[in-house]
Amino acid sequence: MKKNELYQLMGINLDLAVEAHDLLRGDTGREIPGVKEDVETFAQGTIKTITILNEQGATIMGRAPGSYVTLESTGLRENNKMVHKNIGEVLGEKLKEILPLQDDSTILIVGLGNWQATPDALGPKAVEYSMATRHLFHYAPEELRQGLRSVCVLAPGVLGITGIETAEIIKGIVERIKPDLLIAIDALAAGSVERINSTIQVATTGISPGSGIGNKRTGINQETMGIPVIAIGVPTVVHAGIIAHQAMEKLFEHLRTTPHLRDVYQSLQPVAIGQMINQVLEPFGGQLMVTPKEIDEQITNTAKIIAMALTLALHPGIPPQEVEHYLH
Repeated sequence: MKKNELYQLMGINLDLAVEAHDLLRGDTGREIPGVKEDVETFAQGTIKTITILNEQGATIMGRAPGSYVTLESTGLRENNKMVHKNIGEVLGEKLKEILPLQDDSTILIVGLGNWQATPDALGPKAVEYSMATRHLFHYAPEELRQGLRSVCVLAPGVLGITGIETAEIIKGIVERIKPDLLIAIDALAAGSVERINSTIQVATTGISPGSGIGNKRTGINQETMGIPVIAIGVPTVVHAGIIAHQAMEKLFEHLRTTPHLRDVYQSLQPVAIGQMINQVLEPFGGQLMVTPKEIDEQITNTAKIIAMALTLALHPGIPPQEVEHYLH
């Protein structure tokens, strides 16, 4: 069974466009029609841009047409402030290219997720470190806002806490303050253990909160909000079924390449792997998610990196060497 079909059988959705692209291309062995990939490198890692060009590519990928920029660096998991600063500056420069900004733009930054659950607290934590300036444009002298843009921030919580759909809260704020751009930050689900807290995705198409863990909510995008929506996401959990499948793949490879174990390998081939994994995960409704024990520190570090990158991208008057002083 192809890996893509297996994930569908287990009800696993991939939040990262780069993972969906690699999975589909691996299954077909060919480039995907209507989809383009560009790769560039920097000192700490790589940046891959998946562009879905048309409806054909959107249908195959299961995502809206647009750009999905993925920064990949294991430095995100390191406890190294200099590495984090360099990654933040690279991400900031990339955001400058992506964000549709004018000098007088007003930007609303929304931290999606549950601040009471650490793996889901990336959005609220990034908002906590971000710099709000909209009030300066109403109450402060002009000289205090030189080189700044009007930015407001919001952590609306989740449906289980507020009893209100997150999209409804955001829509009400948008209608009231009329920002020119919405930036939504959220935790994602990874398609492999290696990508947990080592990847940042920036999508020009908005976001569907909770889709990676089978808890889909109203989309936050230009169609629902009426303004451009940029989504920034970091995978903080991985489905237990993916870990189980990867372990079984390694076992099968060992059996296949070990001469005296090949008979065992052949006997295991007819086994329905997906059904076996689903049986193991049945007590959790098939939706058991796994996160590393260092998640608290990693969420804090990644939130600071995103806040740093947004400060650099949104406020041209703040020099890179001073941006850390503006993080809350």
